[in-house]
Amino acid sequence: PVTGAAPRAPAPQSPAGLEHRARPAIEDTAEGRTPRPGNLRARLTSFVGRDADIAAIHGDLATARLVTLLGPGGAGKTRLSQEAAERAADSPLPDHPWPDGVWLAELAPVDDPETVPEAVLTALGARETVLRGAGAEEMRAAERYADNALARLTEHCSRRRMLLLLDNCEHVIGAAAELAERLLESCPGLTVLATSREPLGVPGELVRPVDPLPDPMALRLLADRGAAARPGFRIDADPDAAAEICRRLDGLPLAIELAAARLRMLTPRQIADRLDDRFRLLTSGSRTVLPRQQTLRAVVDWSWDLLDDLERAVLRRLSVFAGGCDLPAAEAVCAEPGGGLDVADALGSLIDKSLVTAAPAPDGEMRYRLLETVGEYAAERLGEAAERPAVERRHLVHYRELARTTDPLLRGHGQRAAVDRFQLEYENLRTALRRAVAARDEHEALCLVLCLSWYWQMRDLRTEARHWADAAGGLG
Repeated sequence: PVTGAAPRAPAPQSPAGLEHRARPAIEDTAEGRTPRPGNLRARLTSFVGRDADIAAIHGDLATARLVTLLGPGGAGKTRLSQEAAERAADSPLPDHPWPDGVWLAELAPVDDPETVPEAVLTALGARETVLRGAGAEEMRAAERYADNALARLTEHCSRRRMLLLLDNCEHVIGAAAELAERLLESCPGLTVLATSREPLGVPGELVRPVDPLPDPMALRLLADRGAAARPGFRIDADPDAAAEICRRLDGLPLAIELAAARLRMLTPRQIADRLDDRFRLLTSGSRTVLPRQQTLRAVVDWSWDLLDDLERAVLRRLSVFAGGCDLPAAEAVCAEPGGGLDVADALGSLIDKSLVTAAPAPDGEMRYRLLETVGEYAAERLGEAAERPAVERRHLVHYRELARTTDPLLRGHGQRAAVDRFQLEYENLRTALRRAVAARDEHEALCLVLCLSWYWQMRDLRTEARHWADAAGGLG
């Protein structure tokens, strides 16, 4: 799905049917075939799958001048953007859309939003040196330089037809948005492909979500990186463990690569069995990347640090759900006891920042859930905030009431809808029942067992019914 597409300014369209070549884009000159302008570097590892995503991005770039790849940390947005740009640039056709090249500006190392124009200038090779000082005059000179950097960047791009990759915009999102809008307004031949964990929010922006890898691609990635870490490794030696690793790591490429690195000391089954403690397990990342990309915890820490207090409160409280939730459940469980927290607004922000996923449920209502990795991290934060007992209690009360009010409908004309409702929320109901038993709350446990008994009979879940009935009865 895409949102916010805007018409592209008249410009040569992206050639269809581009094929990938593992070499720089080229053009004909009097001396022969030479590399096109640009600063994309050769990648050191193979690129697995995502052909459909690349084709979709090429289509986006043919219709919009600002395309943002949106996804959670570790989803592979940076690699996908560079691969898509290289394949689009790797065309010798005379009507190439970006004859002045593809240029990558890496914003991840930028700490000060005011230096974003300077960082992009440096990436384009058009930077001028400036001396910065601590005095008032030096500060004013620095401010004039920042303004001048944006002016010189605009002048540099205005005469060119080029593709600019703005990579990792989330921590300087405001500055990146202002820069993109200024450049797009002043440089009609410029196209921007950005990667971020939330949209830039610029008029005309087209947002392309980058989803985790589906199972076949995730397994291919594990096989490829695993063979590099341990020669001779094959996923078909233990396909069940390999599939469990990819599923429990949510198909996130970075997490799968970190798991593959552990194959030097562990078997796939040992890795799968240790994923309940994934943040201690997956710590063997590349030494040459930024610290926040070297371990799985650092990746999620980075996203957490970019949240405000209300967003953090809602995210950690969402960890008590099992199998996702709808908006009324999120508001009932995540709200402050005395009010004052707009759960819906915070939830929308977390969706924008790729920490919560939203998708329609079979009943047509939107359903929200956390990736397993994010959920485990949020659960740790919930414990640190000393909120777990209170939030789990609100979860228990909400689903006890849902069971109590839905049970009578099983014996009337609303039976089909009631069965579907129980089935959709069954993981949450089981979780509530388990917590009631663990807390030795006889009243809540018996209430849930009685309200679920008719559903268990209808679905022939006799073993399940007997187990929970015995557990609740043993609390007296």
